[in-house]
Amino acid sequence: MISHALTIIMNELNKHLHDVYNMSDGVNLGNVSDIFASGGGSGSVSRDKLYISAVNVKEEKTLKNVPNYVRNEATLKATYENPPVFLNFLLLMTATHSDYVNALSILSRVIRYFQFRNVFTETSVDPSSITTSSVPINPLDQLQSFKLILDIYSPTLEEVNHLWGTLGGKQYPFVLYIMRMLDLKFAFVEKEESLILEIARNIYHKPAVTV
Repeated sequence: MISHALTIIMNELNKHLHDVYNMSDGVNLGNVSDIFASGGGSGSVSRDKLYISAVNVKEEKTLKNVPNYVRNEATLKATYENPPVFLNFLLLMTATHSDYVNALSILSRVIRYFQFRNVFTETSVDPSSITTSSVPINPLDQLQSFKLILDIYSPTLEEVNHLWGTLGGKQYPFVLYIMRMLDLKFAFVEKEESLILEIARNIYHKPAVTV
């Protein structure tokens, strides 16, 4: 599901860059640290692209108190299952272009795109972005319904230093976004019970005992 969510974002961004700027496949999913491991792009990692990498994940604490049951009014049953885990991802978008001016141009196009469109749902994205060949093959790994919200994140200089130090290389032009909220849930029902529709109370008064 994580890869499907990022694939949808990548496909929508690629579609925008192609339609507006006539760019083809300018955005890829990948770990930008592989560029440093391959000697600056001399290996299997392509340069002159914008890479989307998930560099951190946090649980949305405000949504932990979700009921563990779902009422089905049609069947008059209650389905008990563990609530989903709601996650926020920190996405690193890095322009790895060898030409610094081109890298800044691509980065500005990406920022402007998410400025005017930062909410993605199954009804608002292009259908091909969901069903393209790059999505996960297993249906259990695919998103059925989703609402992904991207907000720009402004790190401090200390956070930037730690980030690129962890990635193990020099800094490229980049921008960070928080993607909220991806809910992950395994399709498993613990049990199913009938709903309580009526409570019947028969109260009997015990006669008083006389001495």
